[in-house]
Amino acid sequence: MRKAVWGWCLYDWANSAFPTVVQTFVISTWFTQAVAESKASGTAQWGWAMAASGLAIALMSPFLGAVADRSGRRTWWVAAFTAGMCLATGLIWWVRPEPGSALLCLVLVAVGTACFEIATVFYNALLPAVAAPERIGRISGWAWGLGYVGGLACLVAVLFGLIQADPPPLGLDPAAGETVRAAAVLVAVWMAVFSIPFLLWVKDPRGAGGGLGPAMRDALPNLVRAVRRWPPASKVGRFLLARMLYTDGLNTLFAFGGVYAAGTFGMPLSQVIVFGIALNVTAGIGAGVSGWLDDAFGPKAVVLGSVAAISGIGLALVLTESVTLFWALGLLLGAFLGPAQAASRTYMARIAPPQDLNACFGLYALSGKVTAFAGPALLAIVTDATQSQRWGMATILIFLTTGGLLLATVPRPGR
Repeated sequence: MRKAVWGWCLYDWANSAFPTVVQTFVISTWFTQAVAESKASGTAQWGWAMAASGLAIALMSPFLGAVADRSGRRTWWVAAFTAGMCLATGLIWWVRPEPGSALLCLVLVAVGTACFEIATVFYNALLPAVAAPERIGRISGWAWGLGYVGGLACLVAVLFGLIQADPPPLGLDPAAGETVRAAAVLVAVWMAVFSIPFLLWVKDPRGAGGGLGPAMRDALPNLVRAVRRWPPASKVGRFLLARMLYTDGLNTLFAFGGVYAAGTFGMPLSQVIVFGIALNVTAGIGAGVSGWLDDAFGPKAVVLGSVAAISGIGLALVLTESVTLFWALGLLLGAFLGPAQAASRTYMARIAPPQDLNACFGLYALSGKVTAFAGPALLAIVTDATQSQRWGMATILIFLTTGGLLLATVPRPGR
């Protein structure tokens, strides 16, 4: 069991390189600065690409989750979509710093994002199988903290091994964007290598599921029955609706944090990466500490407190024009990002009826993906209309505050 816990936690280390380097701090920033025609149009295009991937996730993940619940094959799906994520990320090498390559970059990032999110669906559903009930909060928090450390380590390797290396390794040409494109290849290799312990040590629950064929046939009826079992007014239903809203805000914040730092505050790519490294340090500390707080005070208190803090700090980040204050507020905000996500996992594990745990996690996946396109789409619309990144980023606060207010009405889960 100890190996299974470590394998499960190390997968967070492996796959966190993708959102850190590709979605938030390096590839997204490079796209708006060097590939797109302008920063504003690049931000909007990136938003539409994230919205398209979110729609694909919303359509695919509930059905595939139901298939996995029926067949019992979760680790297989994690492996398959991790492979797709690695392939799409590695192919970013062929993107050149010119508007003609914009579509290729957006398609590859959208595909990689969809694979990342769908793999995470099955990964999260394995938490109750690897962690004892009284330690679910700690294991979830530790894994998220380890993920931030993994993203940090990969970001450091990208910054000092590629972006700021003088001379660049392997004769890479920075003017052609080759140091940044090589960062995508490094992320692909990173994810593939560090996913191996998960694939070797984490096993599906014994006796779970049946054949893939019957699972495919039964998936949709089972999913429909699960949705009918928990109407929106129920405890589970309200939590899922609340999570749907605040998760949209968090995901959009991750996708556009680096773009906002570069476009509004004029940070060069190297400084955005340093900011990302510092942010990951505070986020990793926050996620690790939240595991004990989760088990001690319950996941609702951790999620509510984190979402409230992120909303308040986020408002200040939109209003400030000081680079120094942006750094201070950004690092403070990082301490609450991991706890909001890690405690949401344990909230679902504790609130779900034991006999319907897998069905609940299927709906949990649905709640995080069904409107995943909404945040990036609204941000893109407002940015396009106002030609202002500040107004676009301000839309994130709508999702965070609405989700937090709805979560406040959900009863505290039992132990």
